[in-house]
Amino acid sequence: MLNGQRTVTAGHAPFLKNIRIALSNYYIWCRAPRLAVAARALENGSTCFVGIGLPSEAANLARLTHAPDVVLIYESGTLQTKPDILPLSIGDGELSDSALTTVAVPEMFRYWLQGGKVDVGFLGTAQIDRFANLNTTLIGDYREPKVRLPGGGGAPEIATSAGEVFITLKHSKRAFVKDVDFITTVGFGRDGKARDGVPNIGRGPSRVITDLCVMKPDSETRELVVVSLHPGVTREDVVEATGWEIRFAEQLETTPVPDENELSILRELKARTERAHSGQQE
Repeated sequence: MLNGQRTVTAGHAPFLKNIRIALSNYYIWCRAPRLAVAARALENGSTCFVGIGLPSEAANLARLTHAPDVVLIYESGTLQTKPDILPLSIGDGELSDSALTTVAVPEMFRYWLQGGKVDVGFLGTAQIDRFANLNTTLIGDYREPKVRLPGGGGAPEIATSAGEVFITLKHSKRAFVKDVDFITTVGFGRDGKARDGVPNIGRGPSRVITDLCVMKPDSETRELVVVSLHPGVTREDVVEATGWEIRFAEQLETTPVPDENELSILRELKARTERAHSGQQE
């Protein structure tokens, strides 16, 4: 003990290492089901406009497993991006360093996205409602918000012009609300009909992947319906974490568990990312 504070000795090192390993494994197991199911939804050879965070982690898991030829595009203008570590932001140098090429942001949105060359947009969000509208702008009243959120970035354009949209986020009543406080990114509008009859627009959200389940929009009403529960999750768990009367598919499935290869790749990717961001050498 030094100056009344406990010090870490060499004898503590193995114990602390085991703690870090345990926390890392817990982190992987908590995120692995939704990452794996999101990754498996990406087809080899498709072009995906990727958001930072969970979407990036899932998209790169797909690239490192069943979809080596998936083309990953990031908002900063990087094409056919193959990062060795997960980027902290769209401005992370890892993206441009690992890309086949980079283009100006206006070209990225006008030629690639609005030109119909993006198959999938992969997004996260702070709030989502029953019609898959996304809110990343504010919580509360627009003129006197309780919380200011980061904003839309490129998500509104991605959700409009990509062929379809995958959304991933943590499941809670704070995130899954009946009606979002502000529509930053249109899913299917307040009544589920916002895309009806609109030319030159993508299909919109085709699946929502959380840490509890997978949802898809109803083919008629466009309201989100639970189609798959992750292993160990019950209907009651989903109901308690959702801010509206959630519906379940008649043929409710169980999400396949991640295989050992997917878990191994996620662990390695997380370890490489942590070493790089902490300044450690390989």
